[in-house]
Amino acid sequence: MTTASPLSATLAALVVIDVQQALCVGEYAAHDIDRVIARLNGLMHQARAARVPVVLVQHEEDDGPLVHGAPGWQLADGLEARAEDLRVRKRTPNSFHETGLDALLRARGVRHLVVGGLQTEFCVDTTVRQALALGYGVTLVADGHSTCDGAITAEQAVAHHNRTLGFLGGFAAGIQVAPAAELSFAASAA
Repeated sequence: MTTASPLSATLAALVVIDVQQALCVGEYAAHDIDRVIARLNGLMHQARAARVPVVLVQHEEDDGPLVHGAPGWQLADGLEARAEDLRVRKRTPNSFHETGLDALLRARGVRHLVVGGLQTEFCVDTTVRQALALGYGVTLVADGHSTCDGAITAEQAVAHHNRTLGFLGGFAAGIQVAPAAELSFAASAA
């Protein structure tokens, strides 16, 4: 999916994972989060203009900053969410596990996901792999996902996952990894 060959809006959805307040400020703030949010906002604007569904996924836990409804659970300040965006709540790194995400996408005829968000090595990785296993084509936004420093730096984790996920084979629909600036959605003819 590049500017030269935009993905058909009738087949695509933009999935933004866990861009929540507690993961964007303070102790758990993801690396380069302001730029990541700006890129995701640009893609959300494009998607809406092309009538592509925008799905905002929010992680929740029983305690800590991601308790449903808590200030940290809310979508991040600066993320330009809209009322018409679809919402999915999850409790595991897999945005499909025990959620309605698959049914929500299939009901809209979606066959390709453009994915960005947080945390690269957990929720983004797991969701991308599950999407491929379910038969969705995936475009990972190379500069539209992030994490915190851990066993390796956040920059290393992002680079590693861009490379590793980009080489995943054996799935019918396939995956590509591209920066936000190279992505576009074709407007539907409705």
